[in-house]
Parts: sequence; C-alpha cells; structure tokens
Amino acid sequence: MSRMQTILEKAEREGAVMRVRSRPDPAAVVPAAADMSVGAAVAGAGQAGVAAVVRTSPASRLNGALVAAAASDGVVAEQYRALCTRIAHADQGATTSVILVTSPGTGEGKSLTAANLALTMAREYHRPTCIVDANLRSPRLQQLFGLPDGPGLSDVLAGRAPLEEGLTTIENLGVTVLPAGARPQHPAELLGTAMMRQVIESLRLQFDRIVVDTTAALARSDMGLLTPLVDRIVLVVRAGVTPKASIADVVTTLDATRLLGVVLNEAA
Repeated sequence: MSRMQTILEKAEREGAVMRVRSRPDPAAVVPAAADMSVGAAVAGAGQAGVAAVVRTSPASRLNGALVAAAASDGVVAEQYRALCTRIAHADQGATTSVILVTSPGTGEGKSLTAANLALTMAREYHRPTCIVDANLRSPRLQQLFGLPDGPGLSDVLAGRAPLEEGLTTIENLGVTVLPAGARPQHPAELLGTAMMRQVIESLRLQFDRIVVDTTAALARSDMGLLTPLVDRIVLVVRAGVTPKASIADVVTTLDATRLLGVVLNEAA
C-alpha cells in the first residue's frame, strides 16, 4: 500500500471528512491525521532584503470563505489550527519557511486552503506571514482577499515592478499578499526564471512563513519549476471526489522529500 493511500484510508476511518456550512461561499477543510514526517528543510540563500511594505488593505474586504479570519472560533477554523500544529510537529527542529499548496485537479479547494492556512499561521505564530499567488493561469487570491488591481508576481518577474510594489498587507491580520498580477501569455516561462528564485529568497528574509498557491499539479508543468524553491508541499484533495488514481499520479511527480501530507477538503 502506498503512503498516500495509507493517509487517505486512515483519515476516512477516523471520520476526518465533514461538511460545514458557514458562509454563502462555504469552505470546509479537514486535515488528515496522518503521516507528516519528512526530511530536513531547505535553507534559504542570502539575498538583499526588500523595502518595507507600505500598501495595506482592510480586512473587511476579505471573502467570507476565509473562515480563519471571519470566524476564528469556528469548527472549520479549528481544523486549520490543527493543520498548523501538524506542520510544526513535522519540522523536527528545522523551520519550514515556504509551503507550496497544490491539488491534483481544479475545483478541489486549493486556493481556499492556502489562504486560510496563511491567515491561521499569522494568528497562531504571531510572526510575519506572506501568501503568494503563483497560479498565473487562474489566480484567485486577489478576489479572496478583496485587493484592488495593481502589480503582482507576474509584473515583478517581468521586470515591470519591484517586489515591494506587489505586496499588500491585510490590516490587523499579520498577512501580506503577493497576488498574481497581470495575466501573462507564457506563465511557465516566467516561473522558470532566476527572478522567481530571487523573489522567494527575498521573501524568506522578510517573512517567517510563506504559503505559495499554485496551479493544479496534473494539468501543468509549473509544479516542476516551483518545487525546488519550497521547503514543503501540501496536497489538497476533495474528499469523495478526487480519484485515487489522480492522487497517485501526482505523488509520483512530486519530490517525496518535500511532501508533507494531504488535506481532505469538501465544500458544503
């Protein structure tokens, strides 16, 4: 039996899948209580620090699906806290700075999981946290966080804007967002540049925790470009919907030393 099958079956036996109705745009995420042991984290290389963040956005603009901010005492928010605890325990003394969140296919709750995880990390750790929208094909973070149009990751990678101009801090929540920015014609070409590595290393110097939202793993080649830049990978699957064959296909393409575990997600 594969490691991923063991994770899924253990979660199913323990009743880790649930439905929660909280807002008009609901989200229910339950992390699998399963194997989270991995190897040592990758150390960040030294780069010049970025300028202080000056752009801010009010928390009142956040989408109601971001329950880690809107309903921090709710049942679903508690599940995100449990996920943060498992990530911390998986560190085994090493710091996990950059976490990439992906899923086998689309519509499996990947972006909601990434956004709520970043908000929970900021609240629980009381340390600077950044979330990066590296899904340059179908970005969602600008909408989820209610950000106005402006420069983002693609603009930084293309040299149209410095990194600090792409960052927006959400007031009173301790989270800074780097949205995707303008939709590029060739996303993979931008993600594969040396500038993308420089962006991640610069963010490492400014933030204690960085969550990277990306494309679905099976659909695009972007994952292979981003995986070497991160410390850990969290795979999001939709309980009862995502085929186990798709999960197995993704696992074979990921760096097993960085695979942290699985989150079972099911929207009510």
